[in-house]
Amino acid sequence: MAMLEKWAPLPDLDIVERRLRRFFEDVGVAPSVTPAADVYDTGTELVVELDVPGFDEKELAVALTDHTLTISGTRASETATKEKMLRLRERLEAHFERRFQLPIEADTEHVTAEYDKGVLTMHVPKIAAAKARSVKILKK
Repeated sequence: MAMLEKWAPLPDLDIVERRLRRFFEDVGVAPSVTPAADVYDTGTELVVELDVPGFDEKELAVALTDHTLTISGTRASETATKEKMLRLRERLEAHFERRFQLPIEADTEHVTAEYDKGVLTMHVPKIAAAKARSVKILKK
């Protein structure tokens, strides 16, 4: 029976890379795999889209501190059964954390988040730029 495997031009190096990554993740030296993100500017707001397949919205948290947007997820890890043997592991771990530095014009008081089909989308409105104006100097 043929086995489905990830194609790699240098399969031995791919195996070594995955094993080293897992080893360093297990000892806490290297960061774990983080979800993919897209960040774009619509002119009036910043939009952050984060791929988090397999996570329920209750397992996700969004926090804002000093113009830093932090998204984290924690889910109960699945227990492996003796009936199956893991051959390739690329899915997100049971815990992740991503941080995004927001620009100064970000309105951190009015951030909204929505979750649909494994994608968490945050909308960060921008504060309208103050128009330049002259200030009259009064004589005392």
